[in-house]
Amino acid sequence: MAFAEPLVVGRPNAGERARLLDRLGGVLDRLWLTNNGPLVREFEARLADLTGARHAVATCNATTGIQIAARAAGLRAGDEVIVPSFTWVATAHALEWIGIVPVFCDSDEITGNADPEHVERLIGPRTRGILGVHVFGYPCDIDALTGLAREHGLVLMFDAAHALGCTYRGRPIGAFGDAEIFSFHATKFVNSVEGGAIVTDDDALAARVRELRNQGIDAAGQISGAGTVARMSEFHAAMGLTSMEAIDTIVEANRRNQRVYEELLDGLPGVVVRGQAPGEQANFQYLVIEVDAAVAGASRDDVLEALLAENVHARRYFSPICHQVEPYRSDPARHFPLPLPRAEGLAARVLSLPTGPTVDAAQIAGICRTVRATVRPADRRLVA
Repeated sequence: MAFAEPLVVGRPNAGERARLLDRLGGVLDRLWLTNNGPLVREFEARLADLTGARHAVATCNATTGIQIAARAAGLRAGDEVIVPSFTWVATAHALEWIGIVPVFCDSDEITGNADPEHVERLIGPRTRGILGVHVFGYPCDIDALTGLAREHGLVLMFDAAHALGCTYRGRPIGAFGDAEIFSFHATKFVNSVEGGAIVTDDDALAARVRELRNQGIDAAGQISGAGTVARMSEFHAAMGLTSMEAIDTIVEANRRNQRVYEELLDGLPGVVVRGQAPGEQANFQYLVIEVDAAVAGASRDDVLEALLAENVHARRYFSPICHQVEPYRSDPARHFPLPLPRAEGLAARVLSLPTGPTVDAAQIAGICRTVRATVRPADRRLVA
Protein backbone atom coordinates (compact mmCIF):
# COMPACT_ATOMS: atom_id res chain seq x y z
CA MET A 1 0.00 0.00 0.00
CA ALA A 2 1.42 3.36 -1.02
CA PHE A 3 2.34 5.95 1.58
CA ALA A 4 -0.38 8.60 1.95
CA GLU A 5 2.19 11.40 2.09
CA PRO A 6 5.22 11.40 -0.20
CA LEU A 7 8.55 10.37 1.28
CA VAL A 8 11.24 12.41 -0.43
CA VAL A 9 15.01 12.67 -0.45
CA GLY A 10 16.33 15.96 0.90
CA ARG A 11 13.26 17.18 2.78
CA PRO A 12 14.31 20.47 4.44
CA ASN A 13 15.12 20.57 8.14
CA ALA A 14 13.56 23.77 9.49
CA GLY A 15 14.98 23.78 13.01
CA GLU A 16 13.15 25.49 15.87
CA ARG A 17 10.49 27.70 14.31
CA ALA A 18 10.21 30.11 17.25
CA ARG A 19 13.97 30.68 17.19
CA LEU A 20 13.89 31.34 13.44
CA LEU A 21 11.00 33.78 13.72
CA ASP A 22 12.78 35.59 16.56
CA ARG A 23 15.85 36.02 14.37
CA LEU A 24 13.78 37.22 11.43
CA GLY A 25 12.04 39.71 13.70
CA GLY A 26 15.42 41.06 14.72
CA VAL A 27 16.38 41.50 11.07
CA LEU A 28 13.25 43.55 10.43
CA ASP A 29 13.80 45.59 13.59
CA ARG A 30 17.33 46.48 12.48
CA LEU A 31 16.37 46.89 8.79
CA TRP A 32 19.82 45.55 7.96
CA LEU A 33 18.78 43.01 5.37
CA THR A 34 22.05 42.28 3.54
CA ASN A 35 25.58 43.65 2.98
CA ASN A 36 27.44 41.60 5.59
CA GLY A 37 25.00 41.99 8.45
CA PRO A 38 25.41 40.66 11.99
CA LEU A 39 23.69 37.33 11.37
CA VAL A 40 25.88 36.61 8.35
CA ARG A 41 28.97 37.34 10.42
CA GLU A 42 27.68 35.11 13.23
CA PHE A 43 26.97 32.33 10.73
CA GLU A 44 30.50 32.63 9.34
CA ALA A 45 32.02 32.53 12.82
CA ARG A 46 30.08 29.42 13.79
CA LEU A 47 31.01 27.70 10.53
CA ALA A 48 34.68 28.53 11.02
CA ASP A 49 34.49 27.08 14.51
CA LEU A 50 32.74 23.93 13.30
CA THR A 51 35.30 23.31 10.56
CA GLY A 52 38.36 24.42 12.51
CA ALA A 53 39.29 26.85 9.73
CA ARG A 54 40.60 30.38 10.02
CA HIS A 55 38.05 31.85 7.63
CA ALA A 56 34.51 31.11 6.46
CA VAL A 57 32.98 33.44 3.88
CA ALA A 58 29.25 33.05 3.27
CA THR A 59 27.90 33.26 -0.28
CA CYS A 60 24.49 33.19 -1.94
CA ASN A 61 25.05 29.59 -3.04
CA ALA A 62 27.79 26.99 -3.44
CA THR A 63 27.94 27.26 -7.23
CA THR A 64 28.92 30.90 -6.99
CA GLY A 65 31.22 29.93 -4.13
CA ILE A 66 33.18 27.57 -6.41
CA GLN A 67 33.45 30.29 -9.04
CA ILE A 68 34.66 32.93 -6.60
CA ALA A 69 37.14 30.55 -4.96
CA ALA A 70 38.51 29.59 -8.39
CA ARG A 71 38.97 33.23 -9.36
CA ALA A 72 40.53 34.12 -6.02
CA ALA A 73 43.00 31.23 -6.42
CA GLY A 74 44.11 32.58 -9.80
CA LEU A 75 42.29 30.22 -12.17
CA ARG A 76 41.28 31.80 -15.46
CA ALA A 77 39.28 31.05 -18.60
CA GLY A 78 40.95 28.35 -20.67
CA ASP A 79 42.59 26.66 -17.68
CA GLU A 80 41.84 22.98 -17.15
CA VAL A 81 40.70 21.68 -13.77
CA ILE A 82 40.36 17.95 -13.08
CA VAL A 83 36.95 17.10 -11.61
CA PRO A 84 35.24 13.76 -10.90
CA SER A 85 32.40 12.97 -13.27
CA PHE A 86 30.57 11.20 -10.45
CA THR A 87 29.11 14.30 -8.81
CA TRP A 88 26.13 16.56 -9.22
CA VAL A 89 26.56 18.51 -12.44
CA ALA A 90 26.66 21.86 -10.62
CA THR A 91 30.29 21.15 -9.71
CA ALA A 92 31.30 21.08 -13.37
CA HIS A 93 28.87 23.79 -14.45
CA ALA A 94 30.38 26.24 -11.96
CA LEU A 95 33.72 25.97 -13.76
CA GLU A 96 32.33 25.80 -17.29
CA TRP A 97 30.26 28.94 -16.71
CA ILE A 98 33.41 31.03 -16.15
CA GLY A 99 35.34 29.46 -19.01
CA ILE A 100 37.38 26.95 -17.02
CA VAL A 101 37.48 23.52 -18.67
CA PRO A 102 36.43 20.63 -16.40
CA VAL A 103 38.39 17.49 -17.31
CA PHE A 104 36.59 14.49 -15.86
CA CYS A 105 38.33 11.75 -13.93
CA ASP A 106 37.17 8.30 -12.91
CA SER A 107 36.07 7.27 -9.43
CA ASP A 108 37.28 5.00 -6.71
CA GLU A 109 34.49 2.44 -6.37
CA ILE A 110 34.73 2.20 -2.57
CA THR A 111 34.58 5.92 -1.80
CA GLY A 112 32.90 7.20 -4.95
CA ASN A 113 35.50 9.98 -5.03
CA ALA A 114 38.14 11.03 -7.55
CA ASP A 115 40.70 8.27 -8.18
CA PRO A 116 44.10 9.91 -7.51
CA GLU A 117 45.88 7.58 -9.95
CA HIS A 118 43.58 8.63 -12.76
CA VAL A 119 43.89 12.27 -11.73
CA GLU A 120 47.65 11.97 -12.08
CA ARG A 121 47.33 10.53 -15.58
CA LEU A 122 45.13 13.42 -16.66
CA ILE A 123 47.55 16.18 -15.60
CA GLY A 124 48.71 17.96 -18.74
CA PRO A 125 50.21 21.26 -19.91
CA ARG A 126 46.94 23.17 -19.44
CA THR A 127 46.05 21.67 -16.07
CA ARG A 128 45.92 24.37 -13.40
CA GLY A 129 43.85 22.78 -10.66
CA ILE A 130 42.05 19.85 -9.05
CA LEU A 131 38.53 20.11 -7.66
CA GLY A 132 37.76 17.08 -5.51
CA VAL A 133 34.30 16.22 -4.23
CA HIS A 134 33.57 14.54 -0.89
CA VAL A 135 30.78 12.41 -2.37
CA PHE A 136 28.00 11.56 0.10
CA GLY A 137 30.23 12.97 2.86
CA TYR A 138 32.93 10.32 2.39
CA PRO A 139 36.19 12.32 2.35
CA CYS A 140 38.47 12.28 -0.68
CA ASP A 141 41.96 10.83 -0.48
CA ILE A 142 43.12 14.29 0.55
CA ASP A 143 46.71 13.27 1.18
CA ALA A 144 47.14 11.85 -2.33
CA LEU A 145 45.49 14.83 -4.03
CA THR A 146 47.51 17.26 -1.91
CA GLY A 147 50.71 15.50 -2.97
CA LEU A 148 49.75 15.76 -6.65
CA ALA A 149 48.85 19.44 -6.31
CA ARG A 150 52.16 20.26 -4.66
CA GLU A 151 54.21 18.23 -7.12
CA HIS A 152 52.64 19.90 -10.14
CA GLY A 153 51.98 23.37 -8.71
CA LEU A 154 48.19 23.09 -8.95
CA VAL A 155 45.35 24.80 -7.14
CA LEU A 156 43.53 22.28 -4.94
CA MET A 157 39.94 22.86 -3.89
CA PHE A 158 37.18 20.61 -2.58
CA ASP A 159 33.44 20.67 -3.15
CA ALA A 160 32.36 19.85 0.39
CA ALA A 161 28.61 20.23 -0.22
CA HIS A 162 27.93 16.83 1.39
CA ALA A 163 30.58 16.87 4.09
CA LEU A 164 29.71 19.37 6.82
CA GLY A 165 30.52 17.76 10.16
CA CYS A 166 32.59 14.96 8.59
CA THR A 167 36.26 14.34 9.30
CA TYR A 168 39.40 13.20 7.50
CA ARG A 169 42.06 11.59 9.69
CA GLY A 170 40.23 13.04 12.68
CA ARG A 171 40.27 16.63 11.37
CA PRO A 172 37.04 18.37 10.32
CA ILE A 173 36.45 18.79 6.62
CA GLY A 174 36.81 22.48 5.77
CA ALA A 175 40.43 23.57 6.02
CA PHE A 176 42.01 21.27 3.44
CA GLY A 177 43.50 22.37 0.15
CA ASP A 178 43.42 26.02 -0.87
CA ALA A 179 39.71 26.21 -0.10
CA GLU A 180 36.65 24.05 0.50
CA ILE A 181 33.16 25.05 -0.56
CA PHE A 182 30.01 24.11 1.36
CA SER A 183 26.39 24.16 0.24
CA PHE A 184 23.48 25.23 2.43
CA HIS A 185 20.78 24.60 -0.13
CA ALA A 186 17.37 23.59 1.23
CA THR A 187 18.09 19.90 0.54
CA LYS A 188 21.22 19.86 2.71
CA PHE A 189 20.89 18.67 6.29
CA VAL A 190 22.01 22.12 7.49
CA ASN A 191 20.44 24.68 5.21
CA SER A 192 20.00 28.42 4.79
CA VAL A 193 17.27 27.88 2.15
CA GLU A 194 19.80 28.98 -0.46
CA GLY A 195 23.41 29.55 0.44
CA GLY A 196 27.01 28.45 0.45
CA ALA A 197 30.36 29.25 1.99
CA ILE A 198 34.04 29.26 1.10
CA VAL A 199 36.25 28.00 3.93
CA THR A 200 40.01 28.42 3.98
CA ASP A 201 43.09 28.80 6.15
CA ASP A 202 44.67 31.17 3.63
CA ASP A 203 44.41 34.77 4.85
CA ALA A 204 45.12 36.33 1.47
CA LEU A 205 42.68 34.04 -0.33
CA ALA A 206 39.96 34.82 2.23
CA ALA A 207 40.47 38.57 1.74
CA ARG A 208 40.26 38.18 -2.03
CA VAL A 209 37.12 36.04 -1.74
CA ARG A 210 35.43 38.72 0.36
CA GLU A 211 36.23 41.33 -2.29
CA LEU A 212 35.02 39.19 -5.18
CA ARG A 213 31.66 38.35 -3.58
CA ASN A 214 31.04 42.09 -3.01
CA GLN A 215 31.59 43.72 -6.43
CA GLY A 216 35.36 43.83 -5.99
CA ILE A 217 35.23 46.21 -3.02
CA ASP A 218 38.16 45.73 -0.65
CA ALA A 219 38.37 46.16 3.12
CA ALA A 220 39.17 49.86 2.69
CA GLY A 221 36.05 50.40 0.61
CA GLN A 222 37.95 50.77 -2.64
CA ILE A 223 37.19 48.89 -5.84
CA SER A 224 40.17 46.59 -6.34
CA GLY A 225 38.92 44.97 -9.54
CA ALA A 226 35.94 43.26 -11.13
CA GLY A 227 33.75 41.35 -8.72
CA THR A 228 30.23 40.00 -8.54
CA VAL A 229 27.30 40.07 -6.13
CA ALA A 230 27.26 36.82 -4.16
CA ARG A 231 26.45 37.95 -0.63
CA MET A 232 24.29 35.94 1.74
CA SER A 233 21.31 37.90 3.06
CA GLU A 234 20.37 38.22 6.72
CA PHE A 235 17.19 36.22 6.15
CA HIS A 236 19.19 33.31 4.77
CA ALA A 237 21.71 33.55 7.61
CA ALA A 238 18.84 33.42 10.12
CA MET A 239 17.73 30.10 8.63
CA GLY A 240 21.32 28.87 8.51
CA LEU A 241 21.96 29.63 12.16
CA THR A 242 18.69 28.04 13.25
CA SER A 243 19.40 24.93 11.21
CA MET A 244 22.97 24.73 12.49
CA GLU A 245 21.70 24.75 16.08
CA ALA A 246 19.84 21.50 15.33
CA ILE A 247 22.85 19.74 13.79
CA ASP A 248 23.31 17.18 16.58
CA THR A 249 19.64 16.17 16.50
CA ILE A 250 19.67 15.86 12.71
CA VAL A 251 22.86 13.80 12.61
CA GLU A 252 21.57 11.46 15.31
CA ALA A 253 18.37 10.90 13.31
CA ASN A 254 20.41 10.24 10.18
CA ARG A 255 22.66 7.80 12.06
CA ARG A 256 19.64 5.97 13.49
CA ASN A 257 18.05 5.68 10.05
CA GLN A 258 21.30 4.34 8.58
CA ARG A 259 21.31 1.57 11.17
CA VAL A 260 17.68 0.66 10.45
CA TYR A 261 18.24 0.50 6.69
CA GLU A 262 21.36 -1.62 7.19
CA GLU A 263 19.49 -4.07 9.43
CA LEU A 264 16.44 -4.40 7.18
CA LEU A 265 18.40 -4.80 3.94
CA ASP A 266 21.12 -7.00 5.38
CA GLY A 267 21.70 -10.14 3.35
CA LEU A 268 19.59 -9.04 0.38
CA PRO A 269 21.48 -10.31 -2.69
CA GLY A 270 22.71 -7.57 -4.99
CA VAL A 271 21.79 -4.71 -2.64
CA VAL A 272 24.34 -2.92 -0.47
CA VAL A 273 23.85 0.07 1.82
CA ARG A 274 26.84 2.36 1.26
CA GLY A 275 28.79 3.07 4.42
CA GLN A 276 30.93 5.93 5.69
CA ALA A 277 34.68 6.24 6.09
CA PRO A 278 35.92 3.83 8.79
CA GLY A 279 37.01 5.58 11.98
CA GLU A 280 35.78 9.00 10.83
CA GLN A 281 32.96 11.22 12.01
CA ALA A 282 30.10 11.33 9.50
CA ASN A 283 26.87 13.27 9.08
CA PHE A 284 24.95 10.43 7.35
CA GLN A 285 23.22 13.08 5.26
CA TYR A 286 22.60 10.67 2.37
CA LEU A 287 21.26 7.15 2.63
CA VAL A 288 22.53 5.45 -0.51
CA ILE A 289 22.10 1.89 -1.72
CA GLU A 290 23.75 0.15 -4.65
CA VAL A 291 21.77 -2.29 -6.74
CA ASP A 292 23.80 -4.82 -8.75
CA ALA A 293 21.34 -5.96 -11.43
CA ALA A 294 23.37 -9.08 -12.30
CA VAL A 295 22.95 -10.39 -8.75
CA ALA A 296 19.70 -8.76 -7.67
CA GLY A 297 17.69 -9.78 -10.73
CA ALA A 298 16.41 -6.19 -10.87
CA SER A 299 18.09 -2.98 -11.89
CA ARG A 300 18.44 0.19 -9.89
CA ASP A 301 15.76 1.73 -12.12
CA ASP A 302 13.42 -1.21 -11.43
CA VAL A 303 13.77 -0.51 -7.71
CA LEU A 304 13.22 3.22 -8.29
CA GLU A 305 10.05 2.55 -10.30
CA ALA A 306 8.67 0.30 -7.56
CA LEU A 307 9.39 2.89 -4.89
CA LEU A 308 7.79 5.70 -6.89
CA ALA A 309 4.65 3.57 -7.19
CA GLU A 310 4.56 3.53 -3.37
CA ASN A 311 4.94 7.35 -3.19
CA VAL A 312 8.61 7.08 -2.18
CA HIS A 313 10.53 9.66 -4.16
CA ALA A 314 14.02 8.13 -4.21
CA ARG A 315 16.67 9.79 -6.36
CA ARG A 316 19.30 8.51 -8.79
CA TYR A 317 22.19 10.40 -7.18
CA PHE A 318 24.12 10.66 -9.44
CA SER A 319 22.81 9.51 -12.79
CA PRO A 320 23.45 10.55 -15.45
CA ILE A 321 26.86 11.84 -14.40
CA CYS A 322 28.65 14.89 -15.70
CA HIS A 323 30.28 13.58 -18.86
CA GLN A 324 26.95 12.01 -19.89
CA VAL A 325 25.06 15.33 -20.06
CA GLU A 326 25.35 18.53 -22.05
CA PRO A 327 27.48 20.38 -22.87
CA TYR A 328 30.14 17.80 -21.98
CA ARG A 329 28.58 14.84 -23.78
CA SER A 330 28.86 16.64 -27.14
CA ASP A 331 32.51 17.59 -26.64
CA PRO A 332 34.25 14.49 -25.23
CA ALA A 333 37.72 15.31 -26.52
CA ARG A 334 37.70 18.54 -24.52
CA HIS A 335 36.34 17.17 -21.27
CA PHE A 336 37.37 13.55 -20.74
CA PRO A 337 40.14 12.01 -22.78
CA LEU A 338 39.78 8.51 -21.26
CA PRO A 339 36.83 6.14 -20.54
CA LEU A 340 35.37 6.34 -17.02
CA PRO A 341 34.13 2.79 -16.39
CA ARG A 342 34.05 2.89 -12.59
CA ALA A 343 32.14 6.18 -12.44
CA GLU A 344 29.69 4.92 -15.04
CA GLY A 345 29.22 1.68 -13.11
CA LEU A 346 28.47 3.54 -9.90
CA ALA A 347 26.05 5.82 -11.71
CA ALA A 348 24.10 2.79 -12.91
CA ARG A 349 23.85 1.28 -9.41
CA VAL A 350 23.30 4.04 -6.85
CA LEU A 351 19.96 5.11 -5.43
CA SER A 352 19.40 7.64 -2.65
CA LEU A 353 16.58 6.85 -0.19
CA PRO A 354 14.69 9.14 2.22
CA THR A 355 16.27 9.86 5.59
CA GLY A 356 16.37 12.66 8.15
CA PRO A 357 14.36 13.55 11.26
CA THR A 358 11.02 13.40 9.41
CA VAL A 359 11.52 9.73 8.45
CA ASP A 360 10.76 7.09 11.08
CA ALA A 361 11.51 3.40 11.48
CA ALA A 362 8.04 2.30 10.33
CA GLN A 363 8.40 4.24 7.10
CA ILE A 364 11.87 2.80 6.53
CA ALA A 365 10.43 -0.67 7.06
CA GLY A 366 7.88 0.02 4.32
CA ILE A 367 10.58 1.26 1.97
CA CYS A 368 12.72 -1.81 2.61
CA ARG A 369 9.75 -4.14 2.04
CA THR A 370 9.33 -2.62 -1.40
CA VAL A 371 13.03 -3.02 -2.16
CA ARG A 372 12.96 -6.64 -1.04
CA ALA A 373 9.81 -7.36 -3.04
CA THR A 374 11.41 -5.94 -6.19
CA VAL A 375 14.72 -7.76 -6.00
CA ARG A 376 14.61 -11.21 -7.57
CA PRO A 377 17.97 -12.95 -7.17
CA ALA A 378 18.81 -15.96 -9.33
CA ASP A 379 17.54 -18.63 -6.94
CA ARG A 380 14.13 -16.94 -6.65
CA ARG A 381 13.84 -16.51 -10.42
CA LEU A 382 14.41 -20.24 -10.88
CA VAL A 383 11.64 -21.07 -8.41
CA ALA A 384 9.28 -18.63 -10.12
